[in-house]
Amino acid sequence: MTLVDDTRALQRVLRKTDVAALPLDDAENLADRLREVVRAHARRYYVQDAPVISDAEYDQLFQALQQLEAAHPSLRHPDSPTHRVGGEPLDRFEKVRHREPMLSLSNAFDADDVRAWYDRCLRGLADRLDEGERPAVTVELKIDGVAVAVTYEEGRMRVAATRGDGEVGENVTRNVRTIHSIPLRLPARATDDAPMVPERLEVRGEVYMRESEFDALNARLGEAEEKLFANPRNAAAGSLRQLDPSVTAQRPLRFFAYGIGPTTGSLPSSQFEQLQWLRRLGLPVNDHVERFDDIEAVIAFCEHWTAHRDDTAGEWALDYEIDGVVLKIDDLAFQDALGAISNAPRWAVAYKFPAREATTRLNDIFINVGRTGAVKPEAALEPVEIGGVTVSQATLHNEDYILQRDIRIGDTVVVKRAGDVIPQVIKPVVEARTGDEQPWAMPAHCPCSVHSELVRLPEEADYYCVDAECPTQFKRLLEHFASRGAMDIEGLGEKLARALPEAGLVEHLPDLYRLTEDDLVHLDGFAEKRAQNLLAAIDASRSRPLSRLLFGLGIRHVGQDAAERIVGAFASLAALAEATVEDLEAIDGIGPITAESVVDWFRLEDNRHIVEQLRDLGVNTERTEAETPPAPEEAPSAVLDKTFVLTGSLPSMTRSEAKRRIKQAGGTVTSSVSGNTDYLVAGENPGSKFDDAQERGIPILSEDDLLALLDA
Repeated sequence: MTLVDDTRALQRVLRKTDVAALPLDDAENLADRLREVVRAHARRYYVQDAPVISDAEYDQLFQALQQLEAAHPSLRHPDSPTHRVGGEPLDRFEKVRHREPMLSLSNAFDADDVRAWYDRCLRGLADRLDEGERPAVTVELKIDGVAVAVTYEEGRMRVAATRGDGEVGENVTRNVRTIHSIPLRLPARATDDAPMVPERLEVRGEVYMRESEFDALNARLGEAEEKLFANPRNAAAGSLRQLDPSVTAQRPLRFFAYGIGPTTGSLPSSQFEQLQWLRRLGLPVNDHVERFDDIEAVIAFCEHWTAHRDDTAGEWALDYEIDGVVLKIDDLAFQDALGAISNAPRWAVAYKFPAREATTRLNDIFINVGRTGAVKPEAALEPVEIGGVTVSQATLHNEDYILQRDIRIGDTVVVKRAGDVIPQVIKPVVEARTGDEQPWAMPAHCPCSVHSELVRLPEEADYYCVDAECPTQFKRLLEHFASRGAMDIEGLGEKLARALPEAGLVEHLPDLYRLTEDDLVHLDGFAEKRAQNLLAAIDASRSRPLSRLLFGLGIRHVGQDAAERIVGAFASLAALAEATVEDLEAIDGIGPITAESVVDWFRLEDNRHIVEQLRDLGVNTERTEAETPPAPEEAPSAVLDKTFVLTGSLPSMTRSEAKRRIKQAGGTVTSSVSGNTDYLVAGENPGSKFDDAQERGIPILSEDDLLALLDA
């Protein structure tokens, strides 16, 4: 049997077995099987960087083994995976023994687990705490990367080693030296009044890769017809373990420090203060580090990031993967008092996010036609639960994505679900293949019309159905037109967007505004009240801002941001219809592809007729007052055309509010400090952007300074 088969067999046993209640003989047999499979998966994950199951599935096996050993202490073998942290180091690197083990972390999966961990810490510190005293907790994002220990002697980097098995790691010094975010030499002290940098300082942290840089790396590998990485963590691990450091130097690796290992000399006495001290030494520390005195505030932080970890825009969007939050008792003296169990500290715990990955069978690949005619391949999966949701369908992006990864019908595949985004197939598990898997090819014709050939446009990854009468395209367009970000027609969702065209009631967008109560009450599930509510929602949409109508029309490459920028330059759809490519390209943020797409859309007489009908039916096609940009002479000269970066928490404004006011005044807000930055606006607990701005000599403003500029 293969490792995957063994794993599936064990998962079936665990689903119907209370492992803690097994008699000793049965428990011993199951524990032996679990140890063998868990060791094999640990080696594939930690050593070979080629896992064949998801993290959540591995956790399930590991926890079952822990339960067995807890119920039957005689089963606690010294070489059990529960007494280790990861797999053995690779032989190709020199081995480095850690002066103190790089321990793993126990897991918490919900608020009750966090409270239980904190209560255990309180009991362990009972003789050290005053009555009513509650130790502070420092919380940090759990970066999904590769743990390393970097040792400095007399301020110079001497050795860098991976975690390995926790006791012995791999010497990756030459490769770590290529990571620009890790200083090769430290200053003598962080500040004039800070302790001197110890003679020997070990900094522990995570090597990772930004998602945007990971995508660019995979694109380059794909163009060179080289093997692609499955995810940013695997890319970071593979890059760090290159024998040739010149290859590592070409990979966009980054580093976040999260703690200090065995060190000589005096140091700050708390976790939070040590992180700030490391930051002042020039080491990168994650911006999202907080210290709380109340465990409920800690739980709120964890739940906040559970909700926002997949944001792709806005204040909380990250460009790197996180898989949880790390909680640590802040006071180092308390940490020492609490100590550790065999492979994990008692003073820390990892709050794990709900599972986002699982493995399952790819039963088939079908194609889906979108509102713009783009044809996307999608996967029909053996249903699998990911993060509490049963997934039976996932995106495969495009033909190139499938071919580059050699994804075949019948494969065991890794599926990832990120928040509300449609699940996607990440890669096949090649080791699980039986030989019966079938390669896939893009069909020649659209599934909605055997007479319509699919066309792949030059320099694009997608195929398109070019049949203007394609019914599937229109149903998708109608659903998009009614969506919250567009015309926001409450009650008109996916199901009704199919039903209205199928009933012959809405064949073009203007038909929506001609519907009557009598039309609707004949539809399945409609009564008088529901029909009236829908008609009221349709009527309310007539007055939506012009940018939302432009977005709702479904013009290729015109998203919400592009629509707002275009409406800032053109006061009506009638004016936009006469625009040239050059006119549109003159708008900041509008490139040639979007410009050509808009001009091509308005070039079609049918589309112009749609706009005219919408206008005649009372739909707003003019720019609203709120969408009208201020005249340049009205914008304060101190802000106009200036570039700002925001960091930290402002006293009286959210970052979004500050960003909005700067933009209204004619300024620009970017997410990172660069040579083009004019001002950094810093609130409480500023991150590494503050240090970067100081090094570059960029003026740093408080909130009051910003308000003064805005009012100047």
